[in-house]
Amino acid sequence: MFPLIVTLEVSAAEDIAQVAAALARMRPLCLAEPGCLLWEAYHSEADPRQFVLVEHWESRAHWEAHGKLDAIQTIYLPEVMPRAKRAGHPSIRLGV
Repeated sequence: MFPLIVTLEVSAAEDIAQVAAALARMRPLCLAEPGCLLWEAYHSEADPRQFVLVEHWESRAHWEAHGKLDAIQTIYLPEVMPRAKRAGHPSIRLGV
């Protein structure tokens, strides 16, 4: 399994709702992709500019292929990335 945590910080307060809506629209597309085991987006209650994505992929190759598919190409790149700073964290789940 390839777990990935992504943090997003929205640059302008007026873009928060648009980023939240875009991430919500991405979820069913991501979950339908080959190799997607989990894809969840969280919106911080402590800081409304912060979002966290939790993704589990069967393999790194599946995650890399995800970057070429509709959720990323038609929503994430044009609607989210221009409005947020991204930090990706390939991770290891502890206690397993």
